[in-house]
Amino acid sequence: MFELCFLGTSASAPSIERNMTSTLIVHDGQRFLLDCAEGTQRQILQSGLGFKEMRRIFLTHGHLDHILGLGGIVSTFGRWEAISRIEIYGGRWAIDRVRDLMKVVLRGKEVEMEIDFIEVKPGVLVREKNLTITAFPVLHRGSGCFGYVFQEPTKRPFLAERAEELGVPAGPERRRLVAGETITLTDGRSVTPDLVLGAQVQGTKFVYVGDIARTDEVLEPARDADGLVMEATYIAADEAIARQFRHITAAEAAQCALAANVNQLFLTHISRRYNGAQIRAEACAIFPNTFVANDLDKAVVKRGIG
Repeated sequence: MFELCFLGTSASAPSIERNMTSTLIVHDGQRFLLDCAEGTQRQILQSGLGFKEMRRIFLTHGHLDHILGLGGIVSTFGRWEAISRIEIYGGRWAIDRVRDLMKVVLRGKEVEMEIDFIEVKPGVLVREKNLTITAFPVLHRGSGCFGYVFQEPTKRPFLAERAEELGVPAGPERRRLVAGETITLTDGRSVTPDLVLGAQVQGTKFVYVGDIARTDEVLEPARDADGLVMEATYIAADEAIARQFRHITAAEAAQCALAANVNQLFLTHISRRYNGAQIRAEACAIFPNTFVANDLDKAVVKRGIG
């Protein structure tokens, strides 16, 4: 399960209602920040979620409206928060720009912070017991633009009632069965994992995409995702402007979600020229299970929900 908080939902510049782009993802107690626009740390405080365990930041690309908030975040972490080391993931261009920004923030050693700059390339970035994070390339403006797939592992549920029937006691024996080991009970009977584990259940799949010029590169990475976050900077009536600035429309995002067979579509990065109702109407006509995010909206992505 993934919990989302849309910290900022505006495109390029803030509006009265919307801050610029950033999203916080919570999974098993870990917090991941996706993009970090100017003003993001205040949005985090307003969300009530705080900075705890926020050590990994993933950048979709290097445009200023996606990275400028890193200066404030690092300054705050270094001065006030119990966080002394963070990891920043991004394409080479994004990382180069962030390094330059950090030269200003960390100059004079007023702020003490260890930063690991991790250049993103297509493939697996993080592999842990309960989560794999994979990057895939997308087209926008400039090089090194990426989307991210957050994937929980496939699991076989433990059938507690069946274990009770077989006389498997609670405790380490059950943990060994879940781990795939055969156990021997006190009466000499052997119990194999297949006797107490159900059919495989696919883990939750969540996909996050920043600014993009077209949706071709998103289709396969987003295939059958439980949740997909995409930009909806423009509406179809302004498609020519979208092409000019290498963005997509709400209709194109919805068509992508439909073609990729995703469960829920979350739209963000909204131009100031529109209100949420205009974006929602265009997208929902194509993909009804669309949610147009406002600042500080929260949502849950879980297999079977939505």
